[in-house]
Amino acid sequence: MKKKDTTYPTLDGTSPWKLESTETVKFLESHSDEGLDSSQARSRLQKYGPNRIEAAKQRSIQQILTAQIKNLIVLLLAVAAGVSFILGQFLEGIAILVALIINVFIGFGTELRAARSMEALQQMTRRHAKVLRQSEIRKIDAAKLVPGDIVVLEGGDIVPADLRLIEANRIKADESALTGESVPVDKDVATLAEDTPLAERNNMLFNGTALTQGSGRGVVVATGMSTQLGHISQLAEGAQEEALTPLEKRLNSLGQKLIWITLGIALLIGVTGVLAGKDLVMIFKTSVALAVAAIPEGLPIVATIALARGMWRMAQKNALVNRLSAVETLGSTSIICADKTGTLTENKMTLSTLVLVDSQEVMHVRWDPEQAPPFSVEKDTKTDDSLNNHIKETLIIGMLCSNAHLPKDGEGVGDPMELALLQAGKTLGLQRDDLLEAYPEKKEEAFSPETKMMATWHTWNQDKMVAVKGAPEAVLESSSRLLTIEGQTRKLDKTLYEKLLQANETLADQGLRVLGIARRFTDAVQKDPYSSLTFMGFVGLLDPPRKNIRKVIDNLKQAGVRLVMVTGDHPGTASAIAQKLDLPGDGEAVIHGDILKSTQDYTSEERHNLLKSSVFARISPEQKLNLVALFQADGSVVAMTGDGVNDAPALTKADIGVAMGGRGTQVAREAADIVLKDDNFATIALAMEQGRVIFSNIRKFIVFLLSGNVGAILIVGLAMLFGSILPLLPLQILYLNMISDVFPALALGVGKGEPSVMDRPPRPSSEPVVTRALWMTIFGYGLLIAGTALTGFWISLEKMSLSGERAVTITFLILAFTRTWHVFNMRDAGSGVIVNDVTRNLFVWGAVVLSIVLLIFAVYFPPLSQVLTMVVPTPFQWLFILGMSLVPLVVVQIIKQMAPHKNSDTLLRKRYVQ
Repeated sequence: MKKKDTTYPTLDGTSPWKLESTETVKFLESHSDEGLDSSQARSRLQKYGPNRIEAAKQRSIQQILTAQIKNLIVLLLAVAAGVSFILGQFLEGIAILVALIINVFIGFGTELRAARSMEALQQMTRRHAKVLRQSEIRKIDAAKLVPGDIVVLEGGDIVPADLRLIEANRIKADESALTGESVPVDKDVATLAEDTPLAERNNMLFNGTALTQGSGRGVVVATGMSTQLGHISQLAEGAQEEALTPLEKRLNSLGQKLIWITLGIALLIGVTGVLAGKDLVMIFKTSVALAVAAIPEGLPIVATIALARGMWRMAQKNALVNRLSAVETLGSTSIICADKTGTLTENKMTLSTLVLVDSQEVMHVRWDPEQAPPFSVEKDTKTDDSLNNHIKETLIIGMLCSNAHLPKDGEGVGDPMELALLQAGKTLGLQRDDLLEAYPEKKEEAFSPETKMMATWHTWNQDKMVAVKGAPEAVLESSSRLLTIEGQTRKLDKTLYEKLLQANETLADQGLRVLGIARRFTDAVQKDPYSSLTFMGFVGLLDPPRKNIRKVIDNLKQAGVRLVMVTGDHPGTASAIAQKLDLPGDGEAVIHGDILKSTQDYTSEERHNLLKSSVFARISPEQKLNLVALFQADGSVVAMTGDGVNDAPALTKADIGVAMGGRGTQVAREAADIVLKDDNFATIALAMEQGRVIFSNIRKFIVFLLSGNVGAILIVGLAMLFGSILPLLPLQILYLNMISDVFPALALGVGKGEPSVMDRPPRPSSEPVVTRALWMTIFGYGLLIAGTALTGFWISLEKMSLSGERAVTITFLILAFTRTWHVFNMRDAGSGVIVNDVTRNLFVWGAVVLSIVLLIFAVYFPPLSQVLTMVVPTPFQWLFILGMSLVPLVVVQIIKQMAPHKNSDTLLRKRYVQ
């Protein structure tokens, strides 16, 4: 894809924010008082196209179906089924096909339902815009806007395109979805420098953002895919998503190994049989049967069902998963890059600190609504009564000087900082409606970018009182006196003035949004409300961390997962939240986005510092992409969370993208693999745990299945090598393979896992499904199973002097029951012998019972017993069969108890996250 130019093509690459508003209008051949005429609008609509963002293409039914069969093991099984039919082994061929059909059906049905749920979640309503055309204000479909249109806006409107403001009346815009800025941004028409960052372009309004207050007009400089929203949408589309998830890569790698193992088994058994002088037809059938048995036909269906159950469990926890493998991928995640605003924080401002004056000292008062009283100071120099009264007076002024509304129950409406003051007052039993009844408002002087303050006049007893709040420097500059905590009014001298300025800088450095609050008593409503004010104090406001986020982060640390904060917000704000969450890593405290480049452009020292850092601020969408790529190049499995359009490219690039469904934008939801419908970050930890359990279940199933198959192969191979009659017949091998590959394996695949699964570090991205140590375990189990069956075979022939047919029957049943009990050997080392994940799994008990029934059926149902060449054992022979079959179970359990802490998952992973 051609790289998208970040400049506006309608202006020939000129940045509209550096032009005067009149120049921009002239450049676009429009008129600020008349707008475009109809012919201009038609021609430009034809030239630039509709003003809409191209939606991401949804996966078709055919694509979802194809994805279920584009798997190396599935293709290998299809070949195995074909060979079985060619050789007349219809039983095994049908069994493999049934497993494949069930696998495709479950995967297709689950992912189709997820796709349809996502489409329902992403329905958008049509937007309209008020535009000046031929000197008339008209309401038109926003899709028909064109460059040069003059758009009329007021508080509450969604910005329909990228605009250069030409008129601004106390406009504030919520740009959090685009830039990550946590509070509304003041807008004006003043020109800016060419290199002004996106988050600081205060004379621009961007498509998809919202006006929280004010009114104005802007000229359209870009529409559709040429807007900042469109640019980010193209970044998301162009971001190179990993073609295969870690699980898919591991299963494909295992499939490649199994191809060679299968061919090797067929060749080895064939050569051994020829050298031993066996019948060539029997050798061929036995070789094919063992080769087919070596292929785990249950693997795709077990993996699919395990992932589907995880997907359904996540849906119950309000997490919508787009594709099955995403659940397991989250389980192998080693780094989570989380957006700050709304993900780690509440996305609403709250009071954090007050700065008040105590005689000659400036006092910092901490505010915590969860405590009683909700305020505290380091040095308890004042009584709670005097401090409480002064805080109440300060908050009353802030609450009166406001346009926000906070009902007794429900969400408030208005500026986030004003709502924060109303909420703080509510904690002390204050309601704005009650205050307005006691102190009726007579006049309002709205907030002005010039004065940076707002004022309201109120009746206060027999006088008038002016309530003022605004930028701390402006309020302080307009104040001549101050009110102390003791309730005394005194002159604001130079010493206290300097101390208060320093206190303001301290709050700003901590990432707090600071407001100054002051008042003045007068006998009349005057024109100038901002003179001779009495300073009350500063209030420091912060978008606080979510209530349970610390516990979630601690759980992630316990699981060896690093959390990295990535935000477009101010570095000071990011630092303050990071400290509250104990996030700073070994690198610099906060990394500015300008430092991030492509992964090839760093020195080794720069790369090391970035990889160790945990807080990144003022990050653009391109820089988020670079950051994700940097972590991936270091071998990490990266999850990215976010809700804004600025998060979409990184959500696509990451190994697993997690979007917020409640407040998340459509672009973010389309780019994500998982959508949290309740916007609860804690759900990620639950999904991660589910992913780890799924992988553990798949690994247990593979060890169970391959070790049993290795046992069968060794039984036949060793018998041929020593010139004995075959202890197992081809059809017996295939029948046993059908039982073991389906029922116990399925039961292992749906286990709930051990509680300790989140106490282990994540798997390295390079770790295969079956590690070298697990291959050794598989062959060890196989030797034990083969040794037990061959011992039973030898005793039957040599000690009991049984016929070959009866000895083969006994050997088959010993192997069959051994593999049935073998499922209980799949418990984790260190877990209980009696109570563990396997024994708690009711499906395992059901599978064991069903397997026993099918084995009894094979012995006592004449048509089947004749096909399998089986004879009915005597009661003593049944006791011998059951006794021999329990030997591997007892041996393995003793070994696991002797080494309870040597869990294979723990031993194999030495990579711990700092």
